Amino acid sequence: MSDLTRADLEILSQWDTPTICNALEFTNPERRGYGFTIEPLVCLDPSLKPMVGYARTARLRAATAPSSASGKGSGERVPYYEYVAFGDEPKIVVIEDVDPKPGIGAFWGEVHTAVHKGLGALGVVTNGSFRDVTDSAPGFQVLGGLVGPSHAHVHIIDFNIPITVQGMSVEHGDIIHADQHGAVIVPVDAVKKIPDVIDLITRKEGKILDAARRPDFSIDVLKQVLNEVADIH
Repeated sequence: MSDLTRADLEILSQWDTPTICNALEFTNPERRGYGFTIEPLVCLDPSLKPMVGYARTARLRAATAPSSASGKGSGERVPYYEYVAFGDEPKIVVIEDVDPKPGIGAFWGEVHTAVHKGLGALGVVTNGSFRDVTDSAPGFQVLGGLVGPSHAHVHIIDFNIPITVQGMSVEHGDIIHADQHGAVIVPVDAVKKIPDVIDLITRKEGKILDAARRPDFSIDVLKQVLNEVADIH
């Protein structure tokens, strides 16, 4: 168990996901090439602040009806709901649609955004589809592979398992940071280091941006500023 608090995660929500990725290049350089989504996601509400929470993982299908032996119909979803409801908060649901063509049926809409918000989830990241764009629960973020009209035969097939969504491999309990740009896994050991690293990056980038916006900006000015930021620690 880590000693992280909810406040430790909440502080990361003041920065967008690209900024978190920049910081991770310093705190965990070995992860520079993986641990984040690499396929496009549609954002339900770009005005919401970034969400940060512990992953609840699941897989679903929608192209075919569930079998009586393995399907999780509406009356059989209680174990999944219990899984989402209990454990560390805040939570972000991450669901992999494993149909050959993901998104045929939307699990996420007016009902499930309301239910999951009530169970303590901040939002969802999925390669599947969502619907009910104007009727989804206010404040609940959805990052989905596409928007579609039907739920078809959508059903949960398992949960609390390793999954991969848009190129990001996720396990239960991973710390997820996500916004309209996509999602990234934040290693536990990086959470408390990130604020100081972002401060350093911001000071360095700030000098470059200020110079680039000057009327007299030139290659000579740029070279001078690059030498100056090298000395910022």
